Amino acid sequence: MKKIVPAKGGNRYVPYENRTGETSRVFFTRDLSPEGLLKIYDRIAGVLEGKIAVKVHTGEAKGPNIIPRPWVQMLFEKRLPGATIVETNTYYKGSRYTTEEHRKTLETNGWTFAPVDIMDADGVATLPVPGGKWFTEMHVGKTLPDYDSLLTLTHFKGHVMGGFGGSNKNLGIGCADGRIGKGEIHSRKGSINPWGIVEEELMERITESTWATVSHFQPRIAYINVMRNMSVDCDCMGPLASPVETPDIGIVASLDILSADNACMDMIYSLPDGGGKALVKRVESRHGLRQLSYMKELGMGNDRYELIDIDRGDAVITAAEAVQDVQPGWRPDAYNTFPGRNKL
Repeated sequence: MKKIVPAKGGNRYVPYENRTGETSRVFFTRDLSPEGLLKIYDRIAGVLEGKIAVKVHTGEAKGPNIIPRPWVQMLFEKRLPGATIVETNTYYKGSRYTTEEHRKTLETNGWTFAPVDIMDADGVATLPVPGGKWFTEMHVGKTLPDYDSLLTLTHFKGHVMGGFGGSNKNLGIGCADGRIGKGEIHSRKGSINPWGIVEEELMERITESTWATVSHFQPRIAYINVMRNMSVDCDCMGPLASPVETPDIGIVASLDILSADNACMDMIYSLPDGGGKALVKRVESRHGLRQLSYMKELGMGNDRYELIDIDRGDAVITAAEAVQDVQPGWRPDAYNTFPGRNKL
């Protein structure tokens, strides 16, 4: 059999003008508030119907950077009264490793306003991976196929292994079950190192796992990325996450997962005065940009898009224009002084 090898180049950013292909629509607001989340949700809500799952990273105990619960609570009360938050247990031994520990952490972090389905509490299901080179199927939480639609509500930030955590990581890791699926992504058979798969190969495995979920739900799936409190570390780190250096930007939403994540990375690279340098360094050092190029290769979406500014009459703008007024240098201890932004 032909040996499977990962691609190269996951540490190299491709500027927008060098991309080719079709375009998708990405909606953008600077309004980091419960009202801003409602406004942007309305732009992509039309595809969601039936029994709706909402994939949110609920975070390790007392993590400071997750999407504020009051924002999500208002979204559920105003727009998603019958929806369910969905999660899976972790592969690492933290406060969400077992279902019992996970339930306690959900209560600690305030995720008590809506039902939460820990999808792998009673086993796994398998979903096919169309055109995958690492997997033909992915093990996901047993109850994931019970839902009709999926809203991917993501805190966009860095990640210690993936470089960045956007909608792709939220689904690829977050829907894979805590033992088999996550193990298939992170570990080689027979290896004593549970985290032995890194760089481009890891990005490709995460993306194939995501593709299993995305292809199952299409077209009843939508994506929202909240670009706030963007530590270089994931919410898996909880209160141990590195201090936030990247300024807040806003919220994006799309029906195209690649366009949503690519627009966020384009904004990070476009931040004035080097505001995105910490997150850029984390992404490139982990070869995380392979997430984007592999999504395109698999046909998961487009890396070109129309960025629609819903704050300014639906004007079509560039990523650079979206962040041109963003001020670098804010710190979490001064967070509540920013208009329109809520303290956690």
